[in-house]
Amino acid sequence: MCRHIAYLGEPVAPQDLLVHPPYALYRQSWAPRTQRHGTVNVDGFGLGWYADGDETPARYRRTGPIWADETFADLARVVRTRALLAAVRSATEGCAAGEGAAAPFAAERWLFSHNGAVAGWPGKLDGLAALLPPAELLELEAHSDSALLWALTLHRLRRGAGLDEALAGTVADVAAHTTGRLNLLLTDGTSVAATTWGDTLHHRALPGLGTVVASEPYDDDPGWTAVPDGSLLLTDGRGVTVRPLPSHY
Repeated sequence: MCRHIAYLGEPVAPQDLLVHPPYALYRQSWAPRTQRHGTVNVDGFGLGWYADGDETPARYRRTGPIWADETFADLARVVRTRALLAAVRSATEGCAAGEGAAAPFAAERWLFSHNGAVAGWPGKLDGLAALLPPAELLELEAHSDSALLWALTLHRLRRGAGLDEALAGTVADVAAHTTGRLNLLLTDGTSVAATTWGDTLHHRALPGLGTVVASEPYDDDPGWTAVPDGSLLLTDGRGVTVRPLPSHY
C-alpha cells in the first residue's frame, strides 16, 4: 500500500502540505493513521508539480524513505506551485524496486498514483495486459501493478477520455479480470480525479487557497470529508463532486 495526496489552488510551498502539518505525508511514511494494509511506507517516494506557464509537470523521485532525503526538504521549501501530486510507497510483493516504480508516474501533462495492490500480480494479469497494444506494454516504466494501471489509464487519456472517465475505466478493467485495492489519483494540473476502492480517501477545502485530496487527513481540522468506498471524486480546486463508481464490488 501507499499514501498519496494532491493539491489544486493558489501557489503554495510543498512543505506546507507535505512536511509541516502534524500528520503530513512525511510522517505517514513511518506512522500512517488510517492505512488498512501495511504499517510503513519507506520503499520510495515522489513529488510531481506544475510551474506557472508550463503544463508539463516536473518530478522528483527517490528509492528510499522521504525522511532520509535531505534534498527533498530543500526542494519542498523553495518550490511554489498551483498543483502537485505526491506519494510515499509501500511496495507490493513481487513488484520492482527503484525510482521507476515510485509514484507519481507521468506522461505529457498528467501525473498518476496508485494506493493499493492488484491481486495475482504478475501471473494472473495476462488479461489486463492484453488490453494494451504491445508498444504501450513495452513503455512500462517498472515491472509493477501500479505501472500497469497507469498504462491502462494513459491509454484512455490519450484517446480523449476525461480524468474521471479514465480512472473509472481502469477500475472496470481490473474488476473484469481480477480483484484488488484500487485507490487511484490523477491530475493534469487543472483538475484532480480519484477513486476509492478498498482504502481511505479524504478531501478538504483550504479557505483562500484551494482543495486537497489525500489518503488520510494531515491534521485534525474538522473540514476534512471522508469519501465513501467505491466512489469517484473530481475537483477543479474550487468544488468537489463525488459519485459512485459504475460497478462497485
